[in-house]
Amino acid sequence: MLTLKLLSAEAVPDALEKAKRYRLLNEPDDAESICLDILAALPDHQEALITLLLALTDKFRHSGLIPSFDQARDLIARLDDSYSKSYYVGIIFERRAKYHLKQGGPGSGPAAYECFVKAMSAYSEAMSGLDPKNQDAVLRWNSCARILNNNPEVKAEDENGVEPLLDTFDTPH
Repeated sequence: MLTLKLLSAEAVPDALEKAKRYRLLNEPDDAESICLDILAALPDHQEALITLLLALTDKFRHSGLIPSFDQARDLIARLDDSYSKSYYVGIIFERRAKYHLKQGGPGSGPAAYECFVKAMSAYSEAMSGLDPKNQDAVLRWNSCARILNNNPEVKAEDENGVEPLLDTFDTPH
């Protein structure tokens, strides 16, 4: 096993910019690696924690939910304030909902719906005591609401717990 090199505290600002750039380039693995280096040097660095969380949620569309979803949720406890905790729980569930929506197939509508509801609940919690200049939670909540309004297949699971797979018709006996 190779021993990782430790990043100096002075290099953190430039490294963080590189991590953000890799996210923009759709390279979440590289962004994740850089954030882990930053956090090895400064374990409570809030911007690095948030960038890592976002990089992990970027990975949903590349490599699925496992283990990135759980890793992202584990980071929530390390965030400093209740707004960030609520807001980023919303981000995690919104991105999971979009993953289910894009995957399609049986059960994807109810799975996406459940995640959108959790995201919107977290965004609502983040809105309490919201800084009037920071309306990010409002924007995210509205985005989720529009997706739900425009996708009738994204709804709660049927009462009996089964989503019909085929049209039903009478068969001769």
